[in-house]
Amino acid sequence: MNPFSRTALLLSALAAGRAVDLIGQAGPVGRGVTIYRDTWGIPHVFGPTDAGAAFGFGYAQAEDNFPRIETNYLLAIGRAAEAKGERSLPGDRLNRTLEIPRLAREEYARLDPHMRGIVDGFAAGINHYLATHPAVRPELLARMEPWFSLAFIRFNYYQNGFVFASGIRPAELELAAVSPDERLSQGSNGWVISPSHSANGHALLFINPHLSWFGSGQVYEGHVHSDEGWNFTGYTRYGFPFPYVGHNASLGWVSTDNAADLADLYAERFEDSKQPLAYRYGAAVRQAREWSDSIGVKVGDKVEWRRFTFRKTHHGPIIGRRDGKALAVRMARFEADGWLREWYDMTKAQTVSALERAMAPLAMSFGNVMAADRRGNTYYLYNGAVPRRSPQFNWTEPVDGSNPETEWRGYHTIAELPRLMNPPSGWMQNCNTSPFLLTDTGNLDPASFPRYMVQEGDNPRGKISRKILAADKAWSFESLRKAAFDTRVGEADSLLPVMLAGIRAQDTTVPSSTWGRPLDTLRAWNGRSDAGSVATTLFVWWRNATGFQNTPSLNSFVRALSDLEDRFGTWQVPWGEISRLQRYDERSEATFSDSRPSLPLPAMSGRDGSVFTAYAGPSPGQKRIYGVAGGTYVSVVEFGPTVRAVAVHTFGASGDPASPHFFDQAQLFSKGELRPAWFTLEEIKQHLESSYRPAER
Repeated sequence: MNPFSRTALLLSALAAGRAVDLIGQAGPVGRGVTIYRDTWGIPHVFGPTDAGAAFGFGYAQAEDNFPRIETNYLLAIGRAAEAKGERSLPGDRLNRTLEIPRLAREEYARLDPHMRGIVDGFAAGINHYLATHPAVRPELLARMEPWFSLAFIRFNYYQNGFVFASGIRPAELELAAVSPDERLSQGSNGWVISPSHSANGHALLFINPHLSWFGSGQVYEGHVHSDEGWNFTGYTRYGFPFPYVGHNASLGWVSTDNAADLADLYAERFEDSKQPLAYRYGAAVRQAREWSDSIGVKVGDKVEWRRFTFRKTHHGPIIGRRDGKALAVRMARFEADGWLREWYDMTKAQTVSALERAMAPLAMSFGNVMAADRRGNTYYLYNGAVPRRSPQFNWTEPVDGSNPETEWRGYHTIAELPRLMNPPSGWMQNCNTSPFLLTDTGNLDPASFPRYMVQEGDNPRGKISRKILAADKAWSFESLRKAAFDTRVGEADSLLPVMLAGIRAQDTTVPSSTWGRPLDTLRAWNGRSDAGSVATTLFVWWRNATGFQNTPSLNSFVRALSDLEDRFGTWQVPWGEISRLQRYDERSEATFSDSRPSLPLPAMSGRDGSVFTAYAGPSPGQKRIYGVAGGTYVSVVEFGPTVRAVAVHTFGASGDPASPHFFDQAQLFSKGELRPAWFTLEEIKQHLESSYRPAER
């Protein structure tokens, strides 16, 4: 950049209210970092150091969707109401109740130099993007701090997840109407196939998270590579400094949410009005900690500052009340460090044994992890920092905080968790199902584990996955690629005969001329959710009319037909005409619209048991239903002498509607197709859209 251009840019930045040293934003960490954008716009960041790769990854994320990063961080540090207004205040209050900003700052101060370099580099990459793009005006955060990414981990998993898994009821919260922010996690699918069941003797992996397509839960695809030996590709969240689910050259894994019990409510006894912070514990009393904090709330064009008081006992923060008692929430490893470090160590592991060693600290506190490596090993872990608890209490309800017997007794070690390697069946699946239903031969024995450890049972996605995997003894890369978008509706096999049989003897005042042909259409259905299938529409609408109670009747079928005719003028509506894929611009708070372009979405809800999963719902004033969550980053990986992978993101790499990569992958996703996922620099350069060095911009 010549001096005149640099001066003009600096003046523009100053006009935007950001007095910055543009050269200093990149600093030494950005030197030699190159971002290669493939023809799908996916960033492959190559740098001399791990910190440099994180710098480039931060810059690339900001290029693709800076507003999403900023919003995620505002939520994570409890300042969303300062930018978004009153509607974000309950979430900010919960964030400050949990003291997430304090915990994140303190963890950052304790990071080892290498991990600190990575989060520093990531923040520097975002800040360098802001410094060199003065037209981009943040809502509030003109500079990103490295500890923000640590705060977002706690927000994403604890504030948005474990707090609500503790059993707290919405009406009990002291924070008015608060709920998990903009995040739909409806489950995920994960499969591994061993060499004994593959056509060419290579292990195979299927990665299929089902997450929100909008809001803070949406994912971002990217690849980091450094000369220090870091080389990992996959997905992450906006605001995390590297991809954390995917594969390297020798190993890959998929993560699906599990229901390990990681949070409890304690009913605390504050009994003395003269000592409002004194609470009963055994034969004595203890003193709760109380503090106040100010939260800014945007009102019009100004910010109002409101003061709130919070309390916590030794069990955890007070978040609500039940039966006159204060409820404190305790969450596993909430105040501990290491989640990000464990992810990093996992990305560096080259075998499933090394992966297990990386996960041994259980800092990544939950989730089924299923992996495969180039040596042909397959592995499963019911991961979780599961507290040891006394079996004499009902841990699904608040326990008596005054009784010392309710204290946790440390955590179960990784060796005590359900885990399985290389089962004789040659395959495993986990679709948020029980770890005792991984496969058809060689499953773990539930009697070997405490009853409180595992909460899951079976579900329709798990059932159809086991059926599909057991049917083939010689899986190939191509056959697994096809199965990744299998549209068989598992529940149709079991429910449809019951639904049809249940109406044979029923009377109705509606003549058969109204429902006869539709019923014949449903009887002839092949049980697949094809975009052109009218029977799929009838099945879904009939189930909706029964309230998903699986108690079908002819009257409910007639109601379903009537609703279709009222909406669309006919009951003969193909599923793909109703179920649609559309992306709106979150920055303008747009909503779905029947008048804007969209694509058919043949997928089905997970409760219907289809591998091709999406959750679609109505939008105000629109006839069609639109997908909001489901298959998010779909990938198939083969671990031969050279790793081979295909993948697709639901929409595309960019959050900017003006970008050609805003909706380009949606064309593939709608059809159930996967694109090549290039990994080596040679193949990336063969399919290159652009390459540049952000530090030199």
